[in-house]
Amino acid sequence: MRLYIKLEEILDSRNIPKMKFADKIGIRRNVISELCSNQRTSFNREHVAKIAKELDITDMNELFEIRE
Repeated sequence: MRLYIKLEEILDSRNIPKMKFADKIGIRRNVISELCSNQRTSFNREHVAKIAKELDITDMNELFEIRE
């Protein structure tokens, strides 16, 4: 099993460009890109907090899911 971040799907559904989002929340563009493509094996808690706050996510199930 693997923890999957649904960031790309959320940004796409809200028509938010990844690079603009990265700049707006102050996270490096490559980090957002890696998160969107699920290339990261760990998550920085501060990054997750910034992402959730900007996207108005209060339930982490909206942002993460466990996949086989």
